[in-house]
Amino acid sequence: MAPDRLDSCCHAIVFHPEPPQQALRAAELLADLADIEVQLDAEHRRVEVCYRLDRHCLAELESYLDQRGFRLDASLPGRLRRVLAHYAESLQQDNLRLPSTASRSREVFVRVYQHHAHGDADETPQEWRHYR
Repeated sequence: MAPDRLDSCCHAIVFHPEPPQQALRAAELLADLADIEVQLDAEHRRVEVCYRLDRHCLAELESYLDQRGFRLDASLPGRLRRVLAHYAESLQQDNLRLPSTASRSREVFVRVYQHHAHGDADETPQEWRHYR
């Protein structure tokens, strides 16, 4: 599964080995939620989820599963991946809330460039330019 929009996100939720069949039960539970695509990878104890960031986030989905007794992978790499994903998603959500400035960005750049000494001016005196 790949996100088809810029405000879409896909992540793998990895589960602890015990109790068995957590990934299957979690996939069924998450599939019932609106606007979430779920793909089960039972062999690797994980569920791939894709969703729109304006509707869901990974932290919310993990909390939802935690409240229902599911145990996520507690290894150091697994925890680091989750923390990094939570941080990245929070930044993306914050950026999605910002108003679009695409139309004004060129105007701002032009104004800044005009007032900036950019080194393309020839400081040679006019009388020395045509010396023969």
